Amino acid sequence: MKKRSKRQLKGQEVADLSQRFSIENAVALLEKMPKARFDETVELSIHLNVDPKQSDQMVRGVVSLPNGSGKHVRVLVFTERPEEAMAAGADFAGLEDLIEKIQAGWLDFDVAIATTSAMKQVRNVARILGPRGIMPNPKSGTVSDDIVEAVREVKAGRVEFKMDKTANMAVVVGKRSFTADKLVENIKTAIDAILKAKPASISGNFIKNVTLAATMTLGIRLEHGIYGTASEGSL
Repeated sequence: MKKRSKRQLKGQEVADLSQRFSIENAVALLEKMPKARFDETVELSIHLNVDPKQSDQMVRGVVSLPNGSGKHVRVLVFTERPEEAMAAGADFAGLEDLIEKIQAGWLDFDVAIATTSAMKQVRNVARILGPRGIMPNPKSGTVSDDIVEAVREVKAGRVEFKMDKTANMAVVVGKRSFTADKLVENIKTAIDAILKAKPASISGNFIKNVTLAATMTLGIRLEHGIYGTASEGSL
């Protein structure tokens, strides 16, 4: 049997984690769990009731968290107007020069934004950016001719969510340093955005399970009433 750490054992003492909780109660329990020496990221782990092999059941989108994500996001903008992007708060901006750096192995940024006209050249690094999930894409709002607004939204706390090959996704909703009310508001906003991204081909329950956790804590399962009633055998 795998030996549990002192942190895990203390976390188990907080509540019966085999149960499900409301968002407010889940956040309250999270606050009682032992904290790490750094400001842990809080995220939702979500399992969807979709078939990842069906192209019309892919789930992807963005959500602007009302209280931000708490993360410093390094934003790169592919544009012919780098001065405008830098003035808007971008960390890096350019076009041919950035493409050459990326082709040479440089990837010190978190989000890439591109103008429509720049995309023709940006496609030259699609094989590098795509597998890392940072290729500019209209569906995620990272292809835009309004550079100022696009950079502002990302810096303010816009978070992208994307389902993986096992119908799971992880969505950042804040930091442990956030107050309970801010975490609750972010969580509700994130779940609402995911529900709105439900594929038209899906009937019945869309979300099977949602678990809340911080970087170093055990998971806390949210009650089904938050996102619909679980279908039989979904657990």
